[in-house]
Amino acid sequence: MNSTLNLSTGLVATGFPLALRGFDVTTYAAGVEPRPGKAEFSVVEAGATYYFASESNAAAFKADPARYLPSFGGFCAYGVSVGKKFDGDPQIFKIVDGRLHLNLNGEIHQAFLADLSGAVAKADRTWPTISGTAVAEL
Repeated sequence: MNSTLNLSTGLVATGFPLALRGFDVTTYAAGVEPRPGKAEFSVVEAGATYYFASESNAAAFKADPARYLPSFGGFCAYGVSVGKKFDGDPQIFKIVDGRLHLNLNGEIHQAFLADLSGAVAKADRTWPTISGTAVAEL
């Protein structure tokens, strides 16, 4: 099992687990409300399946996946800042310096926003030490 990515349980038609609960990751960079993608527009990247709302969104992702992928493998950015891997809700997020950061829930999101630069810096320092560790071991 890939412990560096926050993936849905089970496999989809591509044979790989679903990332971002099926939300189209390109919509965040476009500055529009995040929306679910469709299985017909799926792309496998680094062992995860990403769904897109259109073929053009899928093509944009294929051309530059790093531009769109969420920070910390899609785990909650605040959780990573405290050394944990919480689920990242694709509807609770903040883009900071072009990076997509997900959070577990509204309460955690408010804590994240209260010290945004500090939380991001802590998460950036912590991620390399926990990225390969299974959730249950943290």
